[in-house]
Amino acid sequence: MLDALDKNMLDEMTGLHELPAGAYNIRKNGEKAARNTTANIDIVTKQDKPGMDIIVKPGTVGESVHIPVIITAEGLNDLVYNSFDIGEGSDVLIVAGCGIHNPGDKKSQHDGVHEFLVRKGARIKYVEKHFGEGNGNGEKVLNPKTIIEVEEGGYAELELVQIKGVDSTKRDTEIKLHRNARVVVVERMLTYKNQDAESKINVEMVGVDSSAQIISRSVARDESKQIFYLNMSGHERCRGHIQCDSIIMDKAKVEAIPKISAFHSDSQLIHEAAIGKIANDQLIKLMSLGLSEKEAEDTILKGFLK
Repeated sequence: MLDALDKNMLDEMTGLHELPAGAYNIRKNGEKAARNTTANIDIVTKQDKPGMDIIVKPGTVGESVHIPVIITAEGLNDLVYNSFDIGEGSDVLIVAGCGIHNPGDKKSQHDGVHEFLVRKGARIKYVEKHFGEGNGNGEKVLNPKTIIEVEEGGYAELELVQIKGVDSTKRDTEIKLHRNARVVVVERMLTYKNQDAESKINVEMVGVDSSAQIISRSVARDESKQIFYLNMSGHERCRGHIQCDSIIMDKAKVEAIPKISAFHSDSQLIHEAAIGKIANDQLIKLMSLGLSEKEAEDTILKGFLK
């Protein structure tokens, strides 16, 4: 059963106050806490390593899978491997993410490897939210790796969010697109204090008329550090766009390293990157409406990361 703390963390990650409808698996402190399957979505425990196989039957439409991870123990190092087989012609929502509530002084860490096969004509929306909290001094570390292959005519939309409280993270996202496949990646990240974050997103367009869009937005405050590696390569006639925007404040450091590589004369690839502080005219406008400087600043940042 989930206690009040678990439910609060579930709400932060997924917006749910209770167990979700449909298929779900909730992992707490390295163990299965709750699971449900449906007629169209099966969840099977792996036999060779920690994790699950999630199988979505062909033609499944309008269903969801929730697989949040909750950690409330100090000193835990949790590792999980999850594999998704998204059946041909299906259209599903997958909600993941991890919340760490570290009450002590020892580091708590979760590393998750998610591997997706999006079959011909299938569509997924994948939402992954991470956050940390707790009164202890122990580090809260999250290192997600996501590997996605999208077959002909498939579509994958990724929403990757780091909300707050994560002391260190290394994100690694690898995507391969076949004929007429499409991906949209939206990444949002906030760091503060002495936190550090590294994100790598690599997209390979190997199929004719594949397309990709990467949008990365971040805010770095205090003495935190961020570095982004955004790579896109076109091996056939394809279209791709990278947009990386960061707001930097206080003594923070941000590096954005977008890279595009064309291996076909009909590849159309674009990258944009911008790092800067909050514009004074935006602050003045909001303060003229009665907000304090801090309220105006928080409003701008919240809108930027929305």
